[in-house]
Amino acid sequence: YLRSFIYPFFTRGRPFPLQLLFFGTLFCIYNGFLQGYYLIYCAEYPHDWYTDIRFTSGLLLFLLGMGINIHSDLLLRQLRKPGEIIYKIPQGGLFTYISGANYFGEIVEWFGFAIATWSLPAFTFAFFTLCCIGPRAYHHHRYYLKTFTDYPKSRKALIPFVF
Repeated sequence: YLRSFIYPFFTRGRPFPLQLLFFGTLFCIYNGFLQGYYLIYCAEYPHDWYTDIRFTSGLLLFLLGMGINIHSDLLLRQLRKPGEIIYKIPQGGLFTYISGANYFGEIVEWFGFAIATWSLPAFTFAFFTLCCIGPRAYHHHRYYLKTFTDYPKSRKALIPFVF
């Protein structure tokens, strides 16, 4: 949702392609329908589900991931002045440790949702999120290392201190 509907209006530099906005919207509608349909018509939760460790830990993970995602996107948007299109090294937040802090936040967010709902469609979506944006983080990391001679060598691609 954030990446499709909000982020494009706050980017600086090159214009955001309308086609990407359209496909992002289409994907969000389709995924939202599948998630909502499952949660409304298929899932059965006990009345005390909100006190279950899966729900509470998943909710906390979701909120943590959302916070990381929003903060990282804010840092990325502040890299460029209006009209600038050059690339700069992201600094601060989880960018201190990883090149794809915004991607990491989104992955954590959706795995948190999957744990909180304890549903196959949500786990599937979280897994495919990892498979789609995980490689993007890796390629961004390689690009930064190749492009910037002063890029921090200790920074990892997606998982702090690991990968």
